[in-house]
Amino acid sequence: MPDIKLRNQVRLPIAMTNEPFDLAFHPNESVIFSSLLTGEVKAWRYDDENGSTSSSWSVRPSKRTARALAVEESGKHIWMGGKSGTLFQLTTEMGTIVREQEKAHDVPINRVFCVNENLIASGDDDGIIKLWDPRKQDVIREYNQHFDYISDFTYFEDKRQLVSTSGDGHLSVIDIRSNKAQPLTVSADQEDELLSIVQIKGGQKAIVGSGLGILSIWNRKLGWGDSVDRIPGHPASIDAIVALTPDIIATGSEDGMIRVLQVLPHKFLGVIASHEEYPIERIKLDRNSRWLGSVSHDECLKLTDVSDLFEDSDGEGEDEEEDEDEEMEQDEDDDGKQEEQEGGEEADSDSDEEMEVEQEKPKKKKKKGKGGLGDLGRGGAEQENADFFADL
Repeated sequence: MPDIKLRNQVRLPIAMTNEPFDLAFHPNESVIFSSLLTGEVKAWRYDDENGSTSSSWSVRPSKRTARALAVEESGKHIWMGGKSGTLFQLTTEMGTIVREQEKAHDVPINRVFCVNENLIASGDDDGIIKLWDPRKQDVIREYNQHFDYISDFTYFEDKRQLVSTSGDGHLSVIDIRSNKAQPLTVSADQEDELLSIVQIKGGQKAIVGSGLGILSIWNRKLGWGDSVDRIPGHPASIDAIVALTPDIIATGSEDGMIRVLQVLPHKFLGVIASHEEYPIERIKLDRNSRWLGSVSHDECLKLTDVSDLFEDSDGEGEDEEEDEDEEMEQDEDDDGKQEEQEGGEEADSDSDEEMEVEQEKPKKKKKKGKGGLGDLGRGGAEQENADFFADL
């Protein structure tokens, strides 16, 4: 389908472009939103079957960059934050501004996340996280465990935990039930910018993208102290991640490529979209898991049909069963805290599971050739990593 071209609708200063910074899908309707460098928020309706789009509305809440968007789970409102530090609440139907929280942050807001109907999280360039209740005027709680920009959020409903990633190299966990303005835990320094996070394996694990192009896997049962596995291979930073299935993710990288990978066992499945040489800012999946939206600096919003991506995945069942067996074996090992490599260590949130990392290091990767997917094998890790995306 054709891309959505973002043409200037307002008179702009010289050299200002209409670059999109974020996007969001409506949870109940065929509507997609995007925030722009110009301070605008735009909405389009799209056809579920063929992806054809039509403009719905456009508003400009701020004259400064609109960086972040998040839609409430009810679909009634959308929240926008940006360079001005002001937090806006708009209706999804017409884009009418219903709340303007001036100076919600002293510095630019980099990420906004709707935890639930009554809780909104915002993170800024200085690493400050604030929680808001739409029914109240003032901020509920403020957290300062990070010292660099907040890059992404994810929320685990079962434990009521809000997890954030930051450019300072740390991951932190907030228990939203606690009245204390302190995080539940902060991870060890990963010595790299943490740029994106998504849940996998039905919420049992999380996968995080970094500035050096490495994906790190975090096992919730082992706590949030450190990652338990790493997947190298991306030639540039991984700025965005979305889960297509519990085992398959799409990544948006600084080199403009959107790649698809299977996790545990690790397989590179191919490139499904490209924004040429422009870095991917954000990617999102619609409510029907059919259309993957992506934005970059090329002044367009791209919708990619992923509905037929796994039609030829008949052989995947065996891999998934093997993976489930591996996870069950891992869980049994975790229960035996006094055996083998654990050496009696408890798997709490501050534990350093270096031996677990080494146990999970061996991976199987495949790269895409013009004739199909080729097996990379397990030997010569450095050479494999260098060649992981060579054909692309």
